[in-house]
Amino acid sequence: MIEVLSLSKYFSDAKQQEIRAVDAVSFECYRGEIFGILGPNGAGKTTLLRLIATILAPTSGTARVCGYDVALQPEQVKKRIAFLSGSTGLYSRLTPLETVRYFGRLYGMADPLIKERARAIFDVLDMEGIRDRQVGKLSTGERQKVSIARVLIHDPEVLILDEPTAGLDIVSGRAVINFIRTARNQNKAVILSTHYMTEAEEMCDRIGLLNAGRLTAVGTTGQLLAASGASSLADAFFYYLDGKQN
Repeated sequence: MIEVLSLSKYFSDAKQQEIRAVDAVSFECYRGEIFGILGPNGAGKTTLLRLIATILAPTSGTARVCGYDVALQPEQVKKRIAFLSGSTGLYSRLTPLETVRYFGRLYGMADPLIKERARAIFDVLDMEGIRDRQVGKLSTGERQKVSIARVLIHDPEVLILDEPTAGLDIVSGRAVINFIRTARNQNKAVILSTHYMTEAEEMCDRIGLLNAGRLTAVGTTGQLLAASGASSLADAFFYYLDGKQN
């Protein structure tokens, strides 16, 4: 479903020194799987997801989503993904229902199908009570739900989620987590970036540990614990963060 092949993205700073934001990363994410990208702030998680979502062009390497190359066939990739970032913008004067209708029409969907999809998404995310309120008057958690609804309206096969629970209260965060699990049960492929150890351990089928742009380990929680000799995912994370596997 998703193949990431030696994917790299380099930038230059003000002194024209090379910064390797993503450095030769490779992994796969399958249907019916939540693949977690776990790393500290600045590890390259957001850049990696933007490369897969075709928002950034790779310096080298590539990724394929549903068989389509992100660099050579970006429009085909975009039709098949939902990309949710922490900086997703919303129109404050629109209601959640108007928002998803707008984006559904951008995808060329007919209004009856948009209505059907919106009803199903609002039900899963417990949004019926806010569907007709202006987005600008919603709480942070409620706006996050609207952001999720708008990227899901076209029923994508792949979900690329950049720290979707960041800044949410426990109730809103739990609703988002339940939604992500529902997507996995619907046989979608989910890539989830997070820096919350508990969230990664609780939700992800496999985890890739990212540090300074490089993927230092990939496996289930059990595999990462066994390989590091750690008793918790947090301890395993710091084991790989410190480079002790070398």
